[in-house]
Amino acid sequence: MAENRNVILSAKDIEVKFRVRDKYLTAIRGISLDLYEGETFAIVGESGSGKSVFTKTFTGMLESNGSISQGSVMFHGKDLTKLKTDKDWEGIRGAKISTIFQDPMTSLNPIRTIGSQITEVIEKHQGVSRGEAKKQAIEMMERVGINNAANRFDEYPFQYSGGMRQRIVIAIALACHPEILICDEPTTALDVTIQSQILQLIRDLQKELGFTTLYITHDLGVVANVADRVGVMYGGQIIEYGNVDEIFFDPKHPYTWALLSSLPQLGVKGQDLYYITGTPPSLYNKIKGDAFAPRNEHALKVDFVEEPPFFKVTDTHYAKTWLLDPRAPKLEKPEVIQDLHEKIKKMTDKGGAFHVE
Repeated sequence: MAENRNVILSAKDIEVKFRVRDKYLTAIRGISLDLYEGETFAIVGESGSGKSVFTKTFTGMLESNGSISQGSVMFHGKDLTKLKTDKDWEGIRGAKISTIFQDPMTSLNPIRTIGSQITEVIEKHQGVSRGEAKKQAIEMMERVGINNAANRFDEYPFQYSGGMRQRIVIAIALACHPEILICDEPTTALDVTIQSQILQLIRDLQKELGFTTLYITHDLGVVANVADRVGVMYGGQIIEYGNVDEIFFDPKHPYTWALLSSLPQLGVKGQDLYYITGTPPSLYNKIKGDAFAPRNEHALKVDFVEEPPFFKVTDTHYAKTWLLDPRAPKLEKPEVIQDLHEKIKKMTDKGGAFHVE
């Protein structure tokens, strides 16, 4: 279990605000999270839930109008929220904690060669000679599956396919052997076949190099295939977390129920796909009660009045919902996600890519 491993990064009570004109938007509302060495943790939720903003606090990459207004991020005894300048971040960003972004075309400089973009990172963080940096860059290109790497070292991004460009982005992110790799929707811009190859590549490299992986995604199929543990985000908070089996097969928060019910793989021919009605809350306003309550058909009166605490389900599974209070009515999760294990098994048996190991 991940909980028997060492904590590599610990975020406590993180709050992030953005100044927009003369207003403040609270994008992250008191999130705490421990990451364990060698695990794969996935953060899942709708667009706008705060997934990317939260993880940017680990690398000092918040936009200029954003700031961490409370909380700490401890990494090897150092509070990363205290680092303010690019110089402060030099030994962390790229060297110890790296990020893969979703679109390789915006991650790569189109007018610089592939090789120079990898060697730049190695020279900057490792202080080695240009010749040694080139040697390491070619080795990393080979590691991520670039054939004839030495011959392709001086080519430009436009000479690579989308999948190959994403492999180069991975090579750059791993060039300095970081301890944590943040994957921000790393396969969104790729077709399904290439997605599978990239996910498998990251998994293989994690086994080989031993880093911790943090996935940011809205794709529950990706989560099922890669994650050890899962955190479900809504309205700037993590509202449920547990190991992957607990989140898929024993979810407790109505928002997690709704996300799982929205899986297209669960659609029935001739019937409309399920979707979550309503819109996420405005984070300009102070949220009263449970942020999901206005969209939640199972909402209790207390959900509109008081924010729920985390309730313990198991030693590894917690959910922030009043439905777990002993006084709450006992509700069954929606029929579409009951016996989900059997439904997923049937999909897999028919040749689907969706599976939970």
